[in-house]
Amino acid sequence: MKVVCIIQARMGSTRLPGKVLKKICGKTILEHDIDRLKRVKNINEIIIATTILENDNCIVEEAERLNVKYYRGSEEDVLARYYYAAKENKSDIVVRVTSDCPLIDSEVTEKIIQYQIDNMQIYDYVSNTIDRTYPRGLDTEVFKFKSLEKAFNEAISKRDREHVTPYIWDSCNLFRLAQYKNDIDYSELRWTLDTEEDFELIDKIYNMLYPSKKNDFYMKDVLELYKQYTNLKSINNSIEQKKI
Repeated sequence: MKVVCIIQARMGSTRLPGKVLKKICGKTILEHDIDRLKRVKNINEIIIATTILENDNCIVEEAERLNVKYYRGSEEDVLARYYYAAKENKSDIVVRVTSDCPLIDSEVTEKIIQYQIDNMQIYDYVSNTIDRTYPRGLDTEVFKFKSLEKAFNEAISKRDREHVTPYIWDSCNLFRLAQYKNDIDYSELRWTLDTEEDFELIDKIYNMLYPSKKNDFYMKDVLELYKQYTNLKSINNSIEQKKI
């Protein structure tokens, strides 16, 4: 059973263009994403899914520099981009993460993947994103390739083609869904990168943790920082997440 993690990445961003190649502690956001995901023991392969736009040639160059495979596809039909990336790499299980999550926790992601593997006969899709209890930015969606293929063949709305998984989690009559929850609800915390305020927060967190730990730090370490430095939460607390 091959588990393929597909990271969607592009240079276009309405609120923070070029965010995935911005640097923190001497590395691009995309490199930090990959470094942290490489710590996930049950991921067999990591693929960067970007677009065919010339503007995204630099994403390809970064993937090549980091020796990570990539797939180029439609800018707007991200569902098709995911499907062909997964098919080309013979995926049995697909892990969906986005390139704007440089604080993604490898232990959390690994547990969600394992939960899907252990319950293949029961669930088609497992995530921590619908009924949120983890900070935004630790988002992990795991699903069977067959579920992705069904969505690719059947989804027709612009929203469902642009965002990969809504067709799956909106069709509970077609797919068996499970939510992976934390014991404590930290869903009010925002650790994703979409604005300058988000970048300021993530930069501060990295500069406090990365010099001593490199990418060997986790949700619990960031939560400890929040206890020590109570002003951290206020940096991007006013930012509203864009609606799907």
